[in-house]
Amino acid sequence: MSKSLLDRRDFKLGLFSPNCSSGLAVTKAPDRWTGSWDDNLRMAITADEVGLDFLLPIARWIGYGGETNFHEGVLDPTVWAAGLLANTKRIFVFATVHTAFNHPIVVAKQMSTVDQIGKGRAGINVVAGWNQPEYETFGIDLPENHDDRYAFAQEWLDIVRKIWTTPGKFDWDGTFFKLQHVEGMPKPFEGELPILNAGSSKQGRDFAARNANFVFTIVGGPEDGAEVVKTVTTEAQEVYQRQAGVFTLGHCVVRPTEQEARDFYAYYADEWADWAAVDNLMRLQGLHAQSFSKEMLETFRYRFAGGHGSCPLVGTPDQVADEIERFSQAGFGGMTLAFLNYADELPYFAQEVLPRLETKGVRLPR
Repeated sequence: MSKSLLDRRDFKLGLFSPNCSSGLAVTKAPDRWTGSWDDNLRMAITADEVGLDFLLPIARWIGYGGETNFHEGVLDPTVWAAGLLANTKRIFVFATVHTAFNHPIVVAKQMSTVDQIGKGRAGINVVAGWNQPEYETFGIDLPENHDDRYAFAQEWLDIVRKIWTTPGKFDWDGTFFKLQHVEGMPKPFEGELPILNAGSSKQGRDFAARNANFVFTIVGGPEDGAEVVKTVTTEAQEVYQRQAGVFTLGHCVVRPTEQEARDFYAYYADEWADWAAVDNLMRLQGLHAQSFSKEMLETFRYRFAGGHGSCPLVGTPDQVADEIERFSQAGFGGMTLAFLNYADELPYFAQEVLPRLETKGVRLPR
């Protein structure tokens, strides 16, 4: 299969975080997403059938506390990707991999195998690390210097890519890894896997511009996002002589009327919000990550409850389609979506919003 995800012909849409309990919604709502395998399989088959482009998981090992212990239950992203690729036909499935917690030789083998299962539909989301409590869980020190995290991630990714592309054996004498007689078979099904990197800090965006097919970054909205797209794509072209698309993330409530959509959003993201988990998540982001500015953290408390700080897409099918169009016009190559219940809400989105995006020319028919 050709890498249709990389064709840049139109605006790509994917689902983010369905492998996690509650998805992106930090809520106690009783009808929140379970994150179970059965629900994920139902969601993936639907997403494949309606023409979404990719699925993107989160890698997580401990929850965020609060009454729900947000993200307490998380399906392993690599195993999850393999299972979903075996049960779908055209959609791409990423595995999210933390460089600090996974050896590059093991990851190269795993992802080559996953790509063989999907016949060229696998991708890898490389994470350099930020969550201090998870580093403590693994008994590993989180480097205080952002530059050090990305220097390690760069060498890690260089090894993975060398395994994917080198016939026979090689040795590696680097700063962080000393390896001997390394070899790797099978190779990926069809060349290197698409690489996504969620870099929102200066170092993260530079790493993504250098390495990633898609820079996955949080923005306030299409307006400030346009400048982010310009910065990232210009750096990729001028510094690294390569092209990189930019994706962002949103959470979606689409209903026949605006009032219905806003009432449902208030129901799960305000009335039933797990505010203790929201505040813990925001505290960790503020202390240990540079994905959000101080101003964003102060302003986005409801966005964290509704969708982990991502952009809200709340309204009628016309309103949601218009908002997605604005991200396309800002230069983004695509975005991820999250729903309170992915499997139950995706069919209506597909029925009502996707045709509107095709009419606008934002997306081509699948």
